[in-house]
Amino acid sequence: MKPISAELRRKMRVRTRIRKQAADRIRLTVFRSGQHIYAQLIDDRAGKTLACASTAEKDLREKIKNGASVQAAKAVGALVAKRGKELKVERVVFDRGAYLFHGRVKALAEAAREAGLQF
Repeated sequence: MKPISAELRRKMRVRTRIRKQAADRIRLTVFRSGQHIYAQLIDDRAGKTLACASTAEKDLREKIKNGASVQAAKAVGALVAKRGKELKVERVVFDRGAYLFHGRVKALAEAAREAGLQF
């Protein structure tokens, strides 16, 4: 049997805590790779992604030089918040996954807060 990686254990620990605390809210989840950062608004009850934004999108790629920067993360956070507000989503719970709340993840969260999402 293959052992469970430390990253997967951290991610499941964070997600379990989130589900216990805010089962009725939309989840704002973050994924970061070496070149890009992605954010999604997920309705866990319906099992659907409501909105998403990433630095891999054409309009954001033209505005930013590097998709793996704090400025790019701020742009993605503001964009996903704007798309969420259009869908009348105001209160979310932030799912940082296995990542520390630092750097690009923190910048995305703060930009989403400034754009109007509450968490």
